[in-house]
Amino acid sequence: MTIEEMRRLERRYAVPVYVRSPIEFVRGEGTRLWDPEGHEYLDFFAGLSVHNLGHCHPRIVAAIREQAGLLAGSSNLFYSEPAMRLCERLSVSSLGGKVFLCNTGTEAVECAIKLARKHAHRRGIESPEIVTLDGGFHGRTLGALAATPRLARDDLFGPLPDGFVAVPRDDPEALRAAIGPRTAAVMIEPIQGEAGIVLIADEILIGAREACEQHGAVLIFDEIQAGMGRTGSLWAYEQAPVRPDVITAAKALGGGLPVGAVVTAPELGDVFEPGDHGSTFGGGPIAARAAIETLELIDDPVLLGRVRELGERFRLGLEALEPVTEVRGRGLMVGVSLVPELDAAAIRDRALALGLVCNVPGRSMLRFLPPLTIAEADIDEALDKLRRALA
Repeated sequence: MTIEEMRRLERRYAVPVYVRSPIEFVRGEGTRLWDPEGHEYLDFFAGLSVHNLGHCHPRIVAAIREQAGLLAGSSNLFYSEPAMRLCERLSVSSLGGKVFLCNTGTEAVECAIKLARKHAHRRGIESPEIVTLDGGFHGRTLGALAATPRLARDDLFGPLPDGFVAVPRDDPEALRAAIGPRTAAVMIEPIQGEAGIVLIADEILIGAREACEQHGAVLIFDEIQAGMGRTGSLWAYEQAPVRPDVITAAKALGGGLPVGAVVTAPELGDVFEPGDHGSTFGGGPIAARAAIETLELIDDPVLLGRVRELGERFRLGLEALEPVTEVRGRGLMVGVSLVPELDAAAIRDRALALGLVCNVPGRSMLRFLPPLTIAEADIDEALDKLRRALA
């Protein structure tokens, strides 16, 4: 089927919520993608930080195939060894509490919101509030949308759920002022991905932690994009000056399959009771097997050390490109700003024509989220393609 034929089907049958590039990828292996004509592309986007181990990693593929031949699912009203093993693996690798398994990042955020609100009600707060930062992105369901300031539009989707307070991401005094007796939680992306890779300052994180402890609120780190090794540690909070009470995970967790999770500290593990929350497909055996294998592969000190080293090499190379005005990031989560007169979307399209896949989070910004398994040669090739696209 040609691109034009797919476009005709899209115009007739697909809800128009995506702006797609005119390319179809039909095969992937490691850091590479191929279109139907056999043209090869270096993937520095990884499906929006989903394929952190590259495409079709043989161990993940083998785990999926084996489990698919045994049992696809039987519902969460019965036990499933892969789900229980995944809960253990997530807890032991992070906050040490309990885990809720779901399918997507936005589901994980919704769960975290409910957990924080129930915890607040237990503390006698009748109308709890959740404080978020401008520039953050937490999802597109109504609760997650209300927590995402730049997309929380009542004129399009209102009335949105109330109880969310947004403050500037670089104003510690405004943050402290917003946290008070009604605060159920502070929810932060430690690195804002959709904003163009913006690292939240340590001063903000420390202020949030201290204010949460003062008022009994919960500190939630949204690690849906920044977690799973992306920054050079398994979880982004491991390189932060504070430890959260809850983390949300998804994207790369399933090794390409839809898996999400909420992980709590021990003291929050029993806030929910039977019937408080659920998911038909959450923790299904195939996805859970894929996630266990993915965690085993990513939670490797050698791999994570390489992520930090290669991230530095890539950022230094980007800084040397003349039209680049700023480089931001940690590990292999990297964003750049270009001189204002350049249209980043046009640069992305030229890079794609040269065989490099990257992303545009804003008019003058590019975002790079390559597989964590890239080599020095991949970085050099990406820089060369980008240099030619910028020329």
